[in-house]
Amino acid sequence: MKMNFLQAYKQAPWRKQLQWIGIFLAILVAVTAVAGIYLSISRLAATSGRRIQNLESTVNDLKLEVNDLNTELALISSARSMSQRLEGAEMVEVDPPQAIYIEVPGYVPLDSGVLAPPPSAEEVETPTLLPEFTASLWDWFRARTAGFALSGIQATEVVP
Repeated sequence: MKMNFLQAYKQAPWRKQLQWIGIFLAILVAVTAVAGIYLSISRLAATSGRRIQNLESTVNDLKLEVNDLNTELALISSARSMSQRLEGAEMVEVDPPQAIYIEVPGYVPLDSGVLAPPPSAEEVETPTLLPEFTASLWDWFRARTAGFALSGIQATEVVP
């Protein structure tokens, strides 16, 4: 009786089925993990995007409010509005040379804002680049091949 070596060590069919089921489940778990990570990252990106949209909306609302307040300030400080308020408060407009100025002891006037220095014509020196950094790749290759030719390393020619 001739016995085949493979027959003696052949696994039972139920073990093969368990191995295939295990491989399938391992692949399924890996795909599920990758999908879960992808969904988690997508959720974070969507949440951040929505938060950015809300902040941009808030910024636009604040810009509109600032523009409305600037318009209101322009209306209040217009010449027509100021003259109406002068008449309503029974005040009289006075020329500056005719005005009487009173010195108040202990009063310290507000400092005016610090202005930028006047523009000057200073030349800004640009750093010079070394020739190694301005040469093209072709120039570098030509210099290298010329260096090999000068050092005695020459290619041999094949004569047919």
